[in-house]
Amino acid sequence: MKFMLMIIDDEPAQAKFSETEMRALFDQVGAIEAELKASNKLVDSRALRPSAEAATVRMRAGRPVVTDGPFSESKEVLGGYFLVDCESRQEALEWARRFPYAGLAAIEVRPLWEMS
Repeated sequence: MKFMLMIIDDEPAQAKFSETEMRALFDQVGAIEAELKASNKLVDSRALRPSAEAATVRMRAGRPVVTDGPFSESKEVLGGYFLVDCESRQEALEWARRFPYAGLAAIEVRPLWEMS
């Protein structure tokens, strides 16, 4: 079963981390990614560019309207994802618990619809 581990970033908190702290975090995440690959659990993973570069399309009065920025006024934004193939929800949660994002992000774990 495939699960999306969505990294929900707190961009203002992230901006307060030093380059050294961020490098250490990225190194830890890279190690977990390597383990996911080695265990054949990783389907794909990507980091997203900052939310300031995002655009949102909404329908207004039957017409698409483009707005610069993320979809909400929240300080938390989708920063990236890991798409994993796990035996169960519990296994996906075990992988999510390993990520060192304390103070910077949350990880939302959501199953994908399996279409046949």
